[in-house]
Amino acid sequence: MQGIVSKSMGLWYQVETADGQMHNCRLKGKFKLQDKKISNPVAVGDRVELIEDKGDSSAMIIADILPRDNYIIRVSPKKKGHSHIIASNLDQAIVVATVGTPRTSLGFIDRFLVTAEAFRIPAVILCNKIDLLSADELESLKAKMTEYEALGYRVLYISALEEKDVLSLKSELANKTSLLTGHSGVGKSTIINQLIPDAEQKTSEISDFANKGVHTTTFAERFKLNTDSYIIDTPGIKELGLAEIEKDELSHYFPELRELLGQCKFSNCTHTHEPGCAIEEAYQEGKISQSRYDSYLSMLIGDDNRR
Repeated sequence: MQGIVSKSMGLWYQVETADGQMHNCRLKGKFKLQDKKISNPVAVGDRVELIEDKGDSSAMIIADILPRDNYIIRVSPKKKGHSHIIASNLDQAIVVATVGTPRTSLGFIDRFLVTAEAFRIPAVILCNKIDLLSADELESLKAKMTEYEALGYRVLYISALEEKDVLSLKSELANKTSLLTGHSGVGKSTIINQLIPDAEQKTSEISDFANKGVHTTTFAERFKLNTDSYIIDTPGIKELGLAEIEKDELSHYFPELRELLGQCKFSNCTHTHEPGCAIEEAYQEGKISQSRYDSYLSMLIGDDNRR
């Protein structure tokens, strides 16, 4: 029997089979013994093979993971030297961003976009809570986001409390499996509650401490929007460390840098200081934005500015 992992709960998983039934499942022992440097061998969105659990008639065992089409991955925040798969088999990945409470940095957005580019997943920037912005703040936000739109990224503006915005978002999610991620407090749970009222995701006020959101989602979970549409919600992400991306490949995942590759004087150019660098020249001429070039340098150096 095959199914798709709908919820990860530590040692247990919920798996939906083709008949729409949910099954409580645990891992076959071999997965726990394999050292793949992945903190979670099974991720929400995975297609898996199930067998009966002879020791528990109310549960099943995940015997195998079918090949993944793609996935979003990051450095594990809890297990040193390991990576953590956020979700797999996605049609699109959506990062929810807010300006004020909490603030989503451009660096965080860029890290998300680079990760999506690396695994060939269409990425969308969803700016939420626009109802809290003044006219000038909204204009400033849209001006900044035009840089991303020029690079080919879709940017959406919504208030999760406005029915017309939710209906518009619903059409963007149709016939797709979409990842919804971002910092705690950006409104992911509210968005899902509006889209799927019976999801009953918990929401919470923003913590005054350090202007960070309170974690309200404990485990990643896949929700059915309709027959062919699914949303994968994730716990709030404080930081996004790049995983499985080599430094010499990084420039390939910035569209504005990628189109200039091959034009540098040296084939091993890092685009930081070398003479005859087409990318650095484009940056000096204002063809590459300061924030995007700074993000590239931050990721290349590998510092801890992941927020």
